[in-house]
Amino acid sequence: MAYKPRTTPVEILKLRILNTRMDLATETKKYYLNKEKGYEGEVQFDLLTEKLQSNGLILNDLQLEIDNSPFQLDTTIIFQETIFPIDVKNYQGDFIFKPDRLETTSGKQYKNPLDQLKRSKFLLGQLLQKHGYNFAIEGYIVFINPEFTLYQAPLNESFIFPTQLNAFMKKLDAQPTNLTYRHKALADKLVSLHQTKSPFNKVPAYDYDGMRKGVTCKVCNSFKVDVPVGGGCGVGGGKKMVCGDCGCEEGVVLAVLRSVEEIKILFPDMKITTNIVYEWCGGIVSKKVIRTILKENFKAIGESRHCYYE
Repeated sequence: MAYKPRTTPVEILKLRILNTRMDLATETKKYYLNKEKGYEGEVQFDLLTEKLQSNGLILNDLQLEIDNSPFQLDTTIIFQETIFPIDVKNYQGDFIFKPDRLETTSGKQYKNPLDQLKRSKFLLGQLLQKHGYNFAIEGYIVFINPEFTLYQAPLNESFIFPTQLNAFMKKLDAQPTNLTYRHKALADKLVSLHQTKSPFNKVPAYDYDGMRKGVTCKVCNSFKVDVPVGGGCGVGGGKKMVCGDCGCEEGVVLAVLRSVEEIKILFPDMKITTNIVYEWCGGIVSKKVIRTILKENFKAIGESRHCYYE
């Protein structure tokens, strides 16, 4: 198990909701889809690191800063003598390596990931030195997508291609792992320095009134969700909502709680009230049912019309 598990970044959580409930600008939507694809690749790599037999300390998704220079590490593994910062790329298709960039065969350009890795290694080294640690740093770029090909790639050991993943994981498993309290102290220090608010976020401006209201399908995000006639809107375990597009069924309670979580993600300072949740759900669940769900799952603050839930 990872010492620091990966959680879905708040930026992606917000963009997921905004992509469903408002019309994103073309560039913003493109940025969002790229973030989703990148996150998907990181999660795929997590499935591999979870199988490691060595007891290296795995820290996922570190947002760090040294001397006002922020940097991000997808996966960091602390072994006995060496720290492995790993940058995961989920690129797909045919790419050509150029000294200053990667380029698809259709001409689309990407930054050279070697430059990013070099910067991350340097800043990580500076950060370790500042806190009194002296470890070798061995960084890698993992191309996780099996449909990725890089032509004219240099013989650079920092690149791990899809066909090399098994060998790379064996290399990690072979690392010396006689860890001491000092290694754990370093892991704790890095986790404590992790910044939950990334300086690289690009969430567009939004407001409550601009959001499309209604319960969305948990599978296809369609707004064609309703409670079938005879299905009722009660809180009982058998009450379901059904998506008119994909047919997915979800319990009313779970659907309402999921809607509450959306409000909390987008508007963390907004008080959760029966009326707010009723409006957010598009009125398809009665206020009485919503009030019961909130009372059973949150702490009520105040009374009557001034009541809200935490």
